Amino acid sequence: MKRLIMLFVLLWSTSASAGQVHLSVASSLKEVVNELSDSFSRKNRNITVYKNAGASGTLARQLDNGAPADIFISADSLWMDYLVGKKLVASSSVVTFAGNELVFAGKAHKRIKSLKDIVLLERIGIGNPKSVPAGEYAMAAIRAANMEKDVAKRLVMAKDVRECLLYLERGEVDGGFVYRTEALQAKQAQVLFAVPPALYPKIVYRMGLTGTGSRNPQAVSFYNYLKGVEAQAILLKKGFKIK
Repeated sequence: MKRLIMLFVLLWSTSASAGQVHLSVASSLKEVVNELSDSFSRKNRNITVYKNAGASGTLARQLDNGAPADIFISADSLWMDYLVGKKLVASSSVVTFAGNELVFAGKAHKRIKSLKDIVLLERIGIGNPKSVPAGEYAMAAIRAANMEKDVAKRLVMAKDVRECLLYLERGEVDGGFVYRTEALQAKQAQVLFAVPPALYPKIVYRMGLTGTGSRNPQAVSFYNYLKGVEAQAILLKKGFKIK
């Protein structure tokens, strides 16, 4: 009987110490976040990290509609500000997570060497600017270069930057705007040129704890890990910029 009681206490304490973390993260961070969460879980086997990757705007609307999330990582500062304004993300927890760069990628093409050359293409992949930060950055560059009318009918909208990369890999578009870190993962496409940084806002991923996350010790632990030296080393290895 005593052994049974001890076993029950052990099982109860193990269950009680187990925790869950729900992470909503920009789709362009999917691979690196998988590696980061795996690294974290190896050292914290009692914590399970559930990941929801997608366009930052889509994720923000999901959170606004009550979707579970402890940590939000956005590729667009405006969507983070939106959730802070709604008091769904704790403003004091919002920090810079990483940086990136916008490039134009596609199959090797001798004639496509700069932004002005994309008018030579019939189909141009771009994340939907209404919800996809990579698409917003690309449209900002297109407008700054006074090329909006020239390419308007050539743009093929993608639901997020990962889908845009998929269009490139499948040859469904002749070229497309993606983050450099996405292009580095491509097998059938390559970087044709870097979009001049002066033409679009600086690309910064911001991270913050939701109200629920702030009260979840496991979420706070993972949040602190994501700010740490080990996480920064992994981000650099994957081609991201860190502050």
